[in-house]
Amino acid sequence: MGFLLVGWGYRSRAWWEAARGTGVECLGVVVRTPRPTPAPTFTSLEDALAATGARFVVASVDAAAAPDVVRACVAAGVGVLTETPPAADPDRLRALWADVGASDLVQVAEQYPRYPSHAARRALVASGIIGTPTQAQVSSTQLHHAAALMRFHLGVAPGPATVRATTTTAPLLQPLTRAGWTGATEPEPATTTHAVIDLKDGRSGVYDFTDNQTRNLLRVRRLVVRGTHGELDGEDVVAWGGPETVLTSRIERRQAGHDLDMSGFATRTLAHGADVLWRNPWPGKAWSDDQLATADLLAATARWADGEGKEPYPLREGCQDAAIGFAIERGAAGGEAVRLTDEPWW
Repeated sequence: MGFLLVGWGYRSRAWWEAARGTGVECLGVVVRTPRPTPAPTFTSLEDALAATGARFVVASVDAAAAPDVVRACVAAGVGVLTETPPAADPDRLRALWADVGASDLVQVAEQYPRYPSHAARRALVASGIIGTPTQAQVSSTQLHHAAALMRFHLGVAPGPATVRATTTTAPLLQPLTRAGWTGATEPEPATTTHAVIDLKDGRSGVYDFTDNQTRNLLRVRRLVVRGTHGELDGEDVVAWGGPETVLTSRIERRQAGHDLDMSGFATRTLAHGADVLWRNPWPGKAWSDDQLATADLLAATARWADGEGKEPYPLREGCQDAAIGFAIERGAAGGEAVRLTDEPWW
């Protein structure tokens, strides 16, 4: 099973490393202008498909360029996994859906629900320990990613939503960015966006994100899932155990490689008591959670493209996440409630 990679930027290298570790072969890289890459390079998607016979494409390009790559893949009859968000604004999102929504060839590269911690939390919530989930609070990642995590933990399908958002600005030191350690020693103004997303039927999301929070380690990542019979706060669980009984417990991560554990440095399992919620498919790799999630998504896409697995993250899901993200931005800028009432992917 082989695929083509379109683009050679920051995320492209993550896909390449995932391919090397999972055995899903990258057959070539498509770029606008020739440049050194670790795989054969092409300047045309059509030529690359003809030369390699790739079974699917990973469109690792920005939101402005992604729709054209997606359309070209659908026209060629090849599956495509496109980065998030799948388009740069609501109108382009709807136009993309109008062109390719009827196809079953388009998936979205939303890796966050596949993080070991999130996958374990969702498995625990699905067990019913906190009853029916009613609210997910996300303070870790931005816009469409946060929307995906909210819907994932609540089990909410694409549909109507109302977003109310505000912003505040306060000083914050930014010691680390995507480019690495900044050397900064003084705080600078940073904007925090708060939003409440009404997902109907008594379910809601709470969004809390500060500029650069994804990489600023001075901000703690938080995910809370509230249910009818308890609450999950990160790894901590509080739940109803019967009349006059409240139970507390934790999700525990088994991390190999500490102290005299010489079995290699890797996350092995996440478990709740005797119940294993997540097990590492690649325990021999010293991978971060993001690398594990990216690898899992790539492997799932390969199975789907080969007709052996379900859709990893269909376009309708990615469109909904993006639409909620755009609504958060619009609501924060205008101060008014933004309602999603009739989107074509529902």
